[in-house]
Amino acid sequence: MNFWAKLLTLVIKGIIKLICKFEGDSLSSVPQKGPLLLVINHINFLDAPLIYTLLHPRRVRGITKKENWDNWFVRILGNAWEAISIDRENPSKSTFKEIRKSFRDNRILCIAPEGTRSGTGILREGHPGVAYIALQSQVPLVLIAHYGTEKFWDNIKRFRRTKITIAVSQPFLLVNESKVNREIQREMTEQIMARLATMLPENYRGVYKNLDVISAQYVQQYQVPAEIPE
Repeated sequence: MNFWAKLLTLVIKGIIKLICKFEGDSLSSVPQKGPLLLVINHINFLDAPLIYTLLHPRRVRGITKKENWDNWFVRILGNAWEAISIDRENPSKSTFKEIRKSFRDNRILCIAPEGTRSGTGILREGHPGVAYIALQSQVPLVLIAHYGTEKFWDNIKRFRRTKITIAVSQPFLLVNESKVNREIQREMTEQIMARLATMLPENYRGVYKNLDVISAQYVQQYQVPAEIPE
């Protein structure tokens, strides 16, 4: 990260601490070393700055749809934070090349499977790309569920800080002994999203209200090594 990117990160981190207050889990429980696939729910524009600045100095890259780069501010942040642009209709080889490079560099890759902002915090259906990345990379996944940012604009108008509640899962791996097809990827994605739903109040669970679907069929707990070489 160059000087201007570091400065931008520190400025945004300061602004976020000024306008938001945090409750729940500390992101310090996120593994401090090694490659990681971080899965979050997608509420609004605050998601990426929150995750990036709260995990700093951990090296994080996010996957964002190419249309976001049309916004000048998102483009500045995307360039500074080395975000990976993706064409959701036709993902390119270069996108997956950057994903693989991120894991080789022991970085965190952040993805929001819903693919678009909910605006309300209520979970939408997850896209199976997250399962594909997890299977191809075989890196551990950590889920981060948060809520409260949906009230940001109302709070700003009233000069109030926004209370944000955060929950962090234990790391786990996706595993499968048979040939993986689209149906299995869909089932794996459902397992990821249902687990994310358990970390949210019931009124935020949306299409994942039925937690009975959760099983251990594709999920294996991951033990974080005591030491991981840089």
